[in-house]
Amino acid sequence: MSTSTTTASVTAKTLLRIALGAVLVSHGSQKLFGAFGGGGIEGTAQGMHAMGFRPARRNAVLAGLGEAGSGAGLVLGLATPIAGAGAATTMGVASSVHTPNGFFNADGGLEFPAYLGFTAAMFALGGPGPVSLDHATRHVFDRPWLRALALAAVPVAIAVQVAQRRKALAADAATPPADSPAETPEAQGSTDPKGA
Repeated sequence: MSTSTTTASVTAKTLLRIALGAVLVSHGSQKLFGAFGGGGIEGTAQGMHAMGFRPARRNAVLAGLGEAGSGAGLVLGLATPIAGAGAATTMGVASSVHTPNGFFNADGGLEFPAYLGFTAAMFALGGPGPVSLDHATRHVFDRPWLRALALAAVPVAIAVQVAQRRKALAADAATPPADSPAETPEAQGSTDPKGA
């Protein structure tokens, strides 16, 4: 492989890694700090609760950190296996929420989070490249065993989150709302043969 080809390949990989990380940091900052028009922790927690993620505040913080923290790691190329796996997990869970809407992003589908998660996983597997803090620190946080461990944890973590969400949504569906007519005194009186 020629020097120009190698340089182009390194440059492309580095730019893609930084762009991916920057997108994730932006989305995480919306959740954590309300940046870029985001809801911050409180707004994100309300959304998380509505989607079935309980406890909502903890899940809002985890989602924000999963995006912003992992994104920062990818931008720097530091602890890339952990950063890539963290982003892949967060985006995998997000994809599960969007799955009922189909594939395409325009329809609210899983296209965008799935792509981000898959790309992050590829950096966890393949490393950050030579223009990175992992390379500068002689790959202290980028060992082959760490890559394997981090990637193996991704589907397990996604499965746990998805199962917890399904359980919470099932419990919500089984519990009638507090303001349900069946629970109000007026409604109870109307079905009582001795009522008014």
